[in-house]
Amino acid sequence: MLVRTLVFVSVAAVLATQVPRFLEKDAETVPATVSAADVAAATPASLPSGVALLKADGRGHYIGSFKMNGKPVDGLVDTGASLVAINETTARRLGISIAGLDFKYPISTANGRTDAALITLQRVEIGTVRVEKVEAFVLRDKALSNTLIGMSFLKRLDAYAAEGDTMRLTR
Repeated sequence: MLVRTLVFVSVAAVLATQVPRFLEKDAETVPATVSAADVAAATPASLPSGVALLKADGRGHYIGSFKMNGKPVDGLVDTGASLVAINETTARRLGISIAGLDFKYPISTANGRTDAALITLQRVEIGTVRVEKVEAFVLRDKALSNTLIGMSFLKRLDAYAAEGDTMRLTR
């Protein structure tokens, strides 16, 4: 029980610090999205199987086109997030029934307090990097606008490292 509480508190702290970045509407802000074409262009054809490269956006965030349960999802890599975090809209798109979820875990975000539901994604992929049975939180749409790729995915890789404007994920 203590471990779960610590995990939830950690996720809440990370969400509270990261969500405001997604909500900024400053004209000088570079859009925090990278298209699949951008990632493909940044990924050499000679990459070995089980390796994916992500380019940082203008704000230094590593964003890529992931697949969750076989469906495309743009996600921001967040090493400070304990779990992958998705919103209700993304969950529905992945075939997850919102009605069947138990939003019982209290989470504090920049938009205030909300409740999250704990789920297990069948698989999370980027390129040839694939991880199965990944724990994730589902948050209400008003609490989370983007998908966060947290440690429940990253810790299952053999390695992940950022050097300059490139992050390398290895499985």
